[in-house]
Amino acid sequence: MAHTEVKIGKTDVTSTALGLGTNAVGGYNLFPNLKDEDGLELVKTGLQSGIQLLDTAYVYGLGHSEELVGQAMKDFDRHDITLATKGAHDFTTGEQVIDNRPEFLTAQVEASLKRLNTDYIDIYYIHFPDHDTPKAEAVGALQRLREQGKIRAIGVSNFSLAQIKEANADGYLDVVEDEFSLLHQDHGADMLPYLKDHNISFVPYFPLASGLLTGKYDHDVNFPSEDIRSQIADFQEPRYSDALAAINQIRPIAAAHDATVAQTVLAWYIKNPLISIVIPGAKKAAQVAANAKAMDVTLSDAEYQTIDQAFVKFQHKTSGKSLADPE
Repeated sequence: MAHTEVKIGKTDVTSTALGLGTNAVGGYNLFPNLKDEDGLELVKTGLQSGIQLLDTAYVYGLGHSEELVGQAMKDFDRHDITLATKGAHDFTTGEQVIDNRPEFLTAQVEASLKRLNTDYIDIYYIHFPDHDTPKAEAVGALQRLREQGKIRAIGVSNFSLAQIKEANADGYLDVVEDEFSLLHQDHGADMLPYLKDHNISFVPYFPLASGLLTGKYDHDVNFPSEDIRSQIADFQEPRYSDALAAINQIRPIAAAHDATVAQTVLAWYIKNPLISIVIPGAKKAAQVAANAKAMDVTLSDAEYQTIDQAFVKFQHKTSGKSLADPE
């Protein structure tokens, strides 16, 4: 079936309302035991399932994710793909440094183009803010790259509302990516209305809250200390029990649509007027194919409100990020 096309900001970049986050494609520094062939299969399955947006970043495997995404795209028409990547991390000293200087970002874009094996990037994000670079200057560098046809839309990720306003001083900003989910609604009150008013698209990451919102967990879960989930607040009490109770209210709606809990949650984001594209990640090709089916689940207004209300207590508490900023 035909899926709704979403327009990014004021640009002519379009995408399906559901994309694919690729931090588990080549992100060997983020996840243990990743295999390149699994990553390639993930991306190809996404594109075969009708997903248009691929979201990667230099820091996923220090360029390796971009290389694999570039490789996986070879069998597809580049013009059917909306390609997003991000940069700001500098590891040349051996230490991680966040850098938004115009010359650094310009070099990063050129390096990403090579790794992705393409001559343009649809959305380029400044991945994290640094302390010193004036944000409008950083975005200005991306605007010059846009004028050269190397990028088509300008984004920032993990920026505060004040930093977003500074970045958008010249009106060049098209899209913002940040953590947001039914369990992490910290931005709902301040940032999202500003973005809507300024025709800036919003792309939430971690929409399934590290898998918690798929409905696959119960009270008996236990993570080993090297598992990233052992450090995440969502899996600590009493927050964890509150989340499970809210998720249980999604189950009857999912059943009514012959859908999974994860597909129903993703359908909620797709219906949310403040959200443009939702980018769940995956480690298995079957998960990608299943997530893509969320585009076929159309919630009624009443069902949307029921889910919204189930998570109402998560709207009024600042949850903090699942993962710390790289500082």
